[in-house]
Order: sequence, then C-alpha cells, then structure tokens
Amino acid sequence: MGVVYHSNYLIWLEVARTDLIRERGIAYADLERDGYGLAVAEASIRYLAPAKYDDEIAIAVTAVEVRSRSLRLEYEVSRVSDSAKLATAYTALVSVDPKTGRPVALPPAFQQLFAPAAS
Repeated sequence: MGVVYHSNYLIWLEVARTDLIRERGIAYADLERDGYGLAVAEASIRYLAPAKYDDEIAIAVTAVEVRSRSLRLEYEVSRVSDSAKLATAYTALVSVDPKTGRPVALPPAFQQLFAPAAS
C-alpha cells in the first residue's frame, strides 16, 4: 500500500527518545552502566495522516513530566516536505535497575536535565 506500517512509529519514538537523552548530555549506555534503565510503562499514538515510504520524517520530543522514578515524553511526528503532522504520541517511562528490573529513583541530575522548564 506504500504506507509505513503502524508499529514503525514506536521505533521512531525510541530513536527520538535516545537522541533527546544524548542531546541532554547523557549516553543511554552510560545511564545503564550507572545502574539505571528506562522501561516503557505506557505508550500511546494517535495517527493523523499516513507516512508513505521514502517520506522524510521529523520527530519533536518534549519532556512534560519528571518524577522521582518516572518520565513522561510527548512526541509530534511530521513529514519534512510539507510539515504535515502525521501523529502525536506519548510514552511513560519508569526508572528501573537494568539487572533486576525493579523500580529505582532517577538520579537528581537526570531529573533536572529533563524537568519541563529545561525543555
């Protein structure tokens, strides 16, 4: 059909999330080495228009809520050629110990980097 399969959007959100973390000065691998992981607890996507194969896509991501053990990000997916909004989404992430999978508090420095005022 020439339309991007819906589950690919989740992959795009993950890439945007990883890029945001890197832009804030933290490599995700370093976060895990320090004993923190971010597990997706909830994800929601509202599809507004189809992305087609070969469309160049841009994703804007914003941290909208930071708590001691969680982070909520909102996304806007758009087509570069005409700025058409293709989807809106959010993910709720929980800070976990990568070895045990148990919730742990995010480091205060990480919380500050992602506070909505810092976005």
